[in-house]
Amino acid sequence: MAAFAASLLVSACAQFDRTSLPQAAATDDDAICRQQGEPGSQPYVACRRDRDVAASRASRSEAGVERAHKNLAEDMLNGR
Repeated sequence: MAAFAASLLVSACAQFDRTSLPQAAATDDDAICRQQGEPGSQPYVACRRDRDVAASRASRSEAGVERAHKNLAEDMLNGR
């Protein structure tokens, strides 16, 4: 039973992707927002602000998923 739990944890961790590309995202944000206007213009600033808010929300969501994954792993190891 313990071997099964351990193998389940290992497979779950192997599928849990923690990579992110903040530099690529910043480049994409700039390219996308330049379509709205020149840097410094009101539409450009609003676009960057909206994209920053969306990225911040996504980051918090990812942290929540990671925390839930850690808690599940600990519960499984402790037999709860």
